[in-house]
Amino acid sequence: MGERVLITGGAGFIGSHLADELLAAGREVRVLDNLTEQVHGGADRAPDYLSPEVEFVSGDVRDAEAVARSLAGVDAVVHLAARVGVGQSMYEIDEYVDTNERGTAVLLQALIARPVRKLVVASSMSIYGEGLYANGGGAPREDVERTHAQLQEHRWDPVDEQGRALAPLPTPESKRPQLASVYALSKFVQERMCLVTGRAYGIPTMALRFFNVYGPRQALSNPYTGVLAIFAARLLNQKRPVIFEDGLQQRDFVHVQDIARACRLALERDCADAVVNIGSGEASTILQIAERLALALGRNDVEPEITGQFRAGDIRHCFADIGQARRLLGYEPSVKLDDGLKELTEWLAGQAAEDRFDQARSELMQRGLSA
Repeated sequence: MGERVLITGGAGFIGSHLADELLAAGREVRVLDNLTEQVHGGADRAPDYLSPEVEFVSGDVRDAEAVARSLAGVDAVVHLAARVGVGQSMYEIDEYVDTNERGTAVLLQALIARPVRKLVVASSMSIYGEGLYANGGGAPREDVERTHAQLQEHRWDPVDEQGRALAPLPTPESKRPQLASVYALSKFVQERMCLVTGRAYGIPTMALRFFNVYGPRQALSNPYTGVLAIFAARLLNQKRPVIFEDGLQQRDFVHVQDIARACRLALERDCADAVVNIGSGEASTILQIAERLALALGRNDVEPEITGQFRAGDIRHCFADIGQARRLLGYEPSVKLDDGLKELTEWLAGQAAEDRFDQARSELMQRGLSA
C-alpha cells in the first residue's frame, strides 16, 4: 500500500488537481471537504471531477470529530481548507477568521495527538501586500503602501517620499508581510500556526505561498475566486470583463497543475520549516489577461470595462521570485500562460456560469470598500 495523504478542502479546484497528481504518483488520497455552497453550488456529494479513487469524507475542518476521523491511518497532510477572497473577507470577518484560523487550530490540535510525516499548508501571496520595489537608485523597497488619497486621485503606481516612481521587482519570501485584508491576515496566521506547531512537535512543515492560480475546475459562479474565472464567467454571459484601476497592475498567473506538482514535491523533498513562493515567475497585467482570455474564447470583439475604481485591500504589483522553490523543491513551472489559457477555454466550452460579479461589487460599494 502507498502512503496515504489527507487533503483538507480537497474537493475544490486546487485540491482535486492535487488528488490527481498524488494518485498518479502512487499515493492513496483521502479528502475532507464541507462542500461550501459558494464553491460547490449547494451540492450534497463530491463533484464529478473528483477521482473515484479518492476516499471522500464529508465534514468541516472546524469539526474536531470529523478531523480526527479523517486523520486515521494518514501519513501526510496538505491543508487547503480555507475561505478565499480579499474583498469578501472585509465584511464576512467572522466567517473568514473562524474557517481559516480556528479550522487550522482544530487540525493542529488533532495532529499533536496524531503526528504525521509531513504537513504542507497553502498560504497566499496576499500576505505580501504590495510586492517588492526598487527606487531610482536600484535599492529595494519593501515598505511600499498606497494612500487612500493617492487612489482617489487615480495615482495608481507607488512612489517614494519625493514622489518619484518605484519599479516593481520579483517578490522573494524574505519580504516583510503587509497584511492589507482580513484574508491576508488569516492566511498569515494559518502558515505561522502550522510552522510554529510543526517545529514544537517535530512535524516537518512547509508553507507554500500560492500566487494567482488558474485552470479548469475553478468555481465560475464564485465572484471571489481568481480573476481569470471571474472574467470567464463574464464572457460566457456575454458581458464585458470589469477591471479596477487602469488595468496595468501586475500579477503572477500560475497554472493549477504547477501548483499541484509543487505540493507533491513539498511532500517528497526532505526539507521543512520553510516558506516557499509558488508562481510562474512571470508578470502579466490584468488588462493583458482579460484581452488574452477574450481572444482565446473567440471574443476579441469584447473590450474590457476599465472602471477607474479601486477596492480596499487591493495592491498594485506583486509577482513571484521562485528561486527558493527551484532550490528547495526542484520546482519549475511547466505550463506557459498561452497553453494554459487554451486548455482553460477548451474546458469552458462545456461550462455554464452564473455571473455574480455585479452583486459582489455592489456589496463592496455599499460598505464603502470600493470607490
